[in-house]
Amino acid sequence: MRRRDPQELIAAALAGDRTALGRVLSLVEAGGVAAAEVDSFVHYRGGSAYTVGITGAPGAGKSTLTDRLISAARRLREQVAVLAIDPSSPLTGGAILGDRVRMDEHFLDPGVCIRSMATRGALGGLAVAVPGAARVLDAAGFDWILMETVGVGQVEVDIAAAADTTIVVVNPGWGDGIQAVKAGLIEIADIFVVNKADRPGAAQTEADLWAAKGLSGHGPEAWSAPVLCTVASNGDGVAEVWSAVGDHRRFLTDSGQLRQRRLDRDRQELQALVHHLMAQRAEELCEGPEFARLSDAVAARSMDPRTAAAHLTKPF
Repeated sequence: MRRRDPQELIAAALAGDRTALGRVLSLVEAGGVAAAEVDSFVHYRGGSAYTVGITGAPGAGKSTLTDRLISAARRLREQVAVLAIDPSSPLTGGAILGDRVRMDEHFLDPGVCIRSMATRGALGGLAVAVPGAARVLDAAGFDWILMETVGVGQVEVDIAAAADTTIVVVNPGWGDGIQAVKAGLIEIADIFVVNKADRPGAAQTEADLWAAKGLSGHGPEAWSAPVLCTVASNGDGVAEVWSAVGDHRRFLTDSGQLRQRRLDRDRQELQALVHHLMAQRAEELCEGPEFARLSDAVAARSMDPRTAAAHLTKPF
């Protein structure tokens, strides 16, 4: 079978070909020249999708909640894409949990795209390729992009920079409010969800979160993150979560904060890309005959390390 070039794949993906879309997302995840080509093509064709981040500790029920939110969006005939971030296989680098198995009722729905992505060693619960993948899905016409983080504990704050609305999912007995403040989750949460609220301790966890919110010091004009209780396994409370997402979206839009959040996101991504490209260039400088000559000079004490580094980085 003839191998399709990236431009042809991108055109097919944006025209609704789900197989081509999957291949384009694979190009983005692999990185390199092809990923850059995809990005340069789709960047000018998006801007209308709304992104929702769903984060929390392992076992909090993020995938089940995500599945229910897909259903809520589809009832409104909205197109939904999910980027489910999984841990990486130490052998292949690929995603190993496969959150898609918990969303199997949507597999055959043409209005839904669910993609598992591996962290590939990235910290903060997100995969490096997430921003590029989100741009592809945005350009492909999806109304909503749900990003479910890997679930690495209480340090998943990167999602707040990648999403318009961030949902933090916790379980009864998760911990006191002060611990939540220290973890940074109070600062990034736009909506709190106490999932598995049919278990003992749910009311106390809800109270802890309300108390912790009071310590976070948000101004009177800021959004006040609601604390909602759900039992995602049977759908209880999910409608209220979906409604809260809509309320937060309207708040951001009306206040002008949505535009500012997206501007901050673009700046952070640009900064990260500059760091990445500079690091690649630095690796290239640290090999070859000139690097060997300067290394020998440093070892022989005929040149100090800083002077040698200045020689190497002079082209910058």
